Amino acid sequence: MLNILSQIVEVKIEEVKRLKRDFTISRFSDSEFYSKLCLNFENALIKKEAIAIIAEIKKASPSKGIIRKDFNPLKIADIYMENDVNAISVLTDEQFFQGNISYLNEIAHYKSVPLLRKDFIINEYQVFEAKANGADAILLISEILSENQIKELSKAAFELGMNVLLELHNENQIPKIDFSLNKIIGINNRDLSNFATDLNTTLKISGQIHANVVFVSESGISEQRNFDFLKDTKTNAVLIGEHFMKAENIANSVKKIQEHCYY
Repeated sequence: MLNILSQIVEVKIEEVKRLKRDFTISRFSDSEFYSKLCLNFENALIKKEAIAIIAEIKKASPSKGIIRKDFNPLKIADIYMENDVNAISVLTDEQFFQGNISYLNEIAHYKSVPLLRKDFIINEYQVFEAKANGADAILLISEILSENQIKELSKAAFELGMNVLLELHNENQIPKIDFSLNKIIGINNRDLSNFATDLNTTLKISGQIHANVVFVSESGISEQRNFDFLKDTKTNAVLIGEHFMKAENIANSVKKIQEHCYY
């Protein structure tokens, strides 16, 4: 997967070149969402009575291939919103996850919860594109960014009124992060070398971060025992994608997970 990450970044470099060729900043700013106030992603993740849920819309992944054949992003978003998830993550990467920026745009027209653009963002043009298509927050992945890139891309998002979910997979990324700037930290429990998930990753990394931040635990979360474990950590929210995408009945799956979230 570390090798896949580097492959993905190579593809993103080419995508950014095309984006800069096809769009000007003024064209982004002319979009209907660009001047609209964002829904507050950070506030949506802070619940005293329960762990918050970021429900993901994801058709495929490099490791699993197609996850959901019956894939209708608008319909899935509708189910999520009807069942009161706290935020929705939309995969927009095309080549590796079979996503599309149009999914984000379409859902944004009737969103009732904040939308996270989940992609491999390496350039501010992708930040402008996210805002132009209705994102309320963006994902940044610390493993593919320098300390300076994290700061610059975060500031670009903040200037547009968006939040940033800054993700890390390993504690060796901690020194890169300015926790006075980045207040929402995603801890991915998936080992990038072998794809195994271990919730101890959330416990280990959050225990080394002493700043007052919002913690999001990602990957490998599907059962009551997972939530029992996370309730004893600093976790404020969980990001769940594959579990919902594999469910025969997404609404029932969301309801069951919500029962596990309460303290």
